[in-house]
Amino acid sequence: MRRSAPILGRFRYGYVAPAALLVAGLLYAPFVWTAYLSLTRYDGLAPPEWAGLANFGKLFDDPALLTSLRNTLLWVVGTMVLPVGLGLLVAVLSHDIKGGAWYRVPFMLPYALSGAGLALVWSPILSHGGIANALLGVDTAFLQDAPVNTLAMLLVWTWQQLGVNTLLFVVGLQSIPKEPIEAARLDGASGWRLFRHITWPLMRPLTAVVVGLALVASLKTFDIVWVMTQGGPGRNSETLAVTMYKETFVASDYGYGSAVAVMLTVVTGLASYLYLKRQVAS
Repeated sequence: MRRSAPILGRFRYGYVAPAALLVAGLLYAPFVWTAYLSLTRYDGLAPPEWAGLANFGKLFDDPALLTSLRNTLLWVVGTMVLPVGLGLLVAVLSHDIKGGAWYRVPFMLPYALSGAGLALVWSPILSHGGIANALLGVDTAFLQDAPVNTLAMLLVWTWQQLGVNTLLFVVGLQSIPKEPIEAARLDGASGWRLFRHITWPLMRPLTAVVVGLALVASLKTFDIVWVMTQGGPGRNSETLAVTMYKETFVASDYGYGSAVAVMLTVVTGLASYLYLKRQVAS
């Protein structure tokens, strides 16, 4: 006699349906609408007019977009080197030492500030003739000239993100079994050799998560850039996220702004896919 399916199994799709509908409504439906708008001419007032691929063709002829791509790439590379690299360094140096948690506290405090609040604090410091110029004894426009302005904002971003990356790496270090470390030390490994051949490989799963999160965050950088420079002077410090915002909500060109949004989504998704694929393959 055939046994009836358990009640939980019979209604399993019903249990996940509310969450699936919520995700579809909040994430997928807006993206589909944005993708549609990217194929139209739309100013937010009159009905959208079909434009085909005209907005995407405009992308490749827009010099401001090339600047945005360059700056976004700088943010990606800078994030991998500074917040992630320095976070790993601080975590390793403060791990397994007496009072190490207290050494990490100063690095954690800036993370409590929002990106916009952080930008408001640092804007007068880095402005021309500001505190940074006075302390360093220079006359440099940190927020005026490219790519110096992007590098200056990267340092501010590092100041905020360093703490959380350090904390994540500390969690990874604490999860490493002690037996391989002790065995390596008995064999004479220490310092850099111990870290390179034992500690680093054992931290690889967590490192993949930290780098993946930092990669996505750097591709979507907006608040710090918008508050500190609004993508200027001119458009020389724009990122893709800032370009998308300005074209959509400042210039009221919703069609072109949506095309930039679609491009940013594709770039973020492709970068994440290639990174994850590389992690799985290796």
